[in-house]
Amino acid sequence: MSSVPHGWKPYPAYKDSGVEWPKQVPEEWEVKRLRFLTRTNPVRSEVSLSSNTMVTFAPMEAVGEYGGMVGQEKTLDEIGSGYTYFANNDILVAKITPCFENGKGAHAMNLTNCVGFGSTEFHVIRSIDCLSPRFLFYVTISHLFRKRGESFMYGAGGQKRIPDNYVKDFFLPTPPISEQYIIAAFLDHECARIDELIEKKRRLLALLEEKRRAVITQTVTHGLDRNAPMKDSGVEWMGQIPQEWEIKRLKYIGLITLGLTYSPEEVSHNGYGTLVLRSSNIQQGKLSFTDLVFVDKKIPKKLKTRQGDILVCTRNGSRALIGKNAIITAETGDATFGVFMSIIRSPFYQYLYWVLNSNLFEYKSGSYLTSTINQLTIQNLNSFEVPFPKWDEQQAIVAYLNAATAAIDAKRQAQERSIGLLQEYRASLITHAVTGKIDVRDFQPAHSYQEAI
Repeated sequence: MSSVPHGWKPYPAYKDSGVEWPKQVPEEWEVKRLRFLTRTNPVRSEVSLSSNTMVTFAPMEAVGEYGGMVGQEKTLDEIGSGYTYFANNDILVAKITPCFENGKGAHAMNLTNCVGFGSTEFHVIRSIDCLSPRFLFYVTISHLFRKRGESFMYGAGGQKRIPDNYVKDFFLPTPPISEQYIIAAFLDHECARIDELIEKKRRLLALLEEKRRAVITQTVTHGLDRNAPMKDSGVEWMGQIPQEWEIKRLKYIGLITLGLTYSPEEVSHNGYGTLVLRSSNIQQGKLSFTDLVFVDKKIPKKLKTRQGDILVCTRNGSRALIGKNAIITAETGDATFGVFMSIIRSPFYQYLYWVLNSNLFEYKSGSYLTSTINQLTIQNLNSFEVPFPKWDEQQAIVAYLNAATAAIDAKRQAQERSIGLLQEYRASLITHAVTGKIDVRDFQPAHSYQEAI
C-alpha cells in the first residue's frame, strides 16, 4: 500500500484488484469496466423539446478545471445543431489536449429544463447501474483517471484526444453504493474547505499585485524625492510629475517592431531552427521557457531579438494579456518573436520596463480595446506618453523598484507555493479516496487537513 495523506487511515483489509492500477482495493470493493456501469455520449433525440425551450449552453470555456460549470441560458434555436447533448447528473470530461490533462470536467447539475449543450470536445458519461454520479465525477477528475488517460491520447500536435474506448474500458474501483455516497460527501466537504482556503490566498495574491502596481506607478510618476516641486503633467493617468521631468511619446525614445509571420509548415518539431517568443513565454514580467516553438526559416535581421529589448504582447484573445512584457536576456538574444508580439528597442529600456508595468496600459486600454478586437498597434504604442526624468534619476528609480518589487514578489511566490501545495493535497485526497487508499466511512466534518500541508 502507498502512504496515505496525513491524518487518514487505510481500510482494515485489501485484496488484489486484478488490474495494473490500483493494484489493491478494499476487500468489499469490486473492479468493473465503466461500460457496464454507464452510458456514454447519449443522443439529443432522447429529448423532445420545442425550438424556443430554454436550456443550458456550456462551451469549453464555461467548464472549470477539476469541476465547476458556469453555463448560459439559451433557446434551442439560438444554439442550433452540432453541439454535445447532456442532462442533469451527467458527467462531462474534456477529451482534447490540454483540457483533458488540466482536469476540465463537471458534474452537470441544475440545468435549465434539465438539459444542456456544449462543446463537441466533451465526453458525456451517464451513470445507470448502482453508480453515484457524484462519486463518478470525483473518479473522472482523479489522477487515476487523468494520468492514466494521457497515455491513451491519439492524434498529432495540439489535436490529441482521449478515445471513447478509454472511457468505456476504464477499470473503476467500485465500492458499495452506500459507500460511494459517503466518499462523495466526504470529498465535497473537504474539497470545499481546501478551495475556500485557496480562494483566500488568491485574493491575497490580487492585493499584492495591486500593491506592486501602485508602488511602480507612484515611483515612475512622482520619483523618489517626495519634496520635489511638482507640475501638472497634462496626462490623466500621471497627474502631477516632478517639475524637471519631461513627457515624451514612446516613438521618440524607442523603436517598435511588429513580430514574425510564419505558417504551420515552417514550425520545427525537432527543436531545431529559431526560437519564436510568444505570449506564453512571458510569465509575471519575466521570460519563461516551458512552452517553446521553433521555426525553420530565414529570419530578417530586424526581427532578431537583442539583449535589452522589451518583448510586449500586442494581440491576444484575452484582454488581460495585452501589454504584458518582459526584458530580453542574454540567453534569448538572437531569437525572434511572433506576429502577435512587438519589440521595443530603447537605450532607456530598464526604466521603460517599469513604466510599462505601471498603470499605463490600464489607463490607455480604451484606445486599443474594442468589443471585437484586442489589439495594440504600433501606432497606439508610438502615441503613448511616458514620464521621463534625467538618466541618473532613471537609474535610481530602477534600483529602487528592483528592490521594492522583489520584496513583494517574494510574498507572492510564498502564496503561490502554498496554493500549489493545497492543490496537490486536494488531488491526492481525491485519488486516495476513490481508490480506497483511505477509509472515510466514519469521517467527522471537524477533521483537519491543514496539518498535511
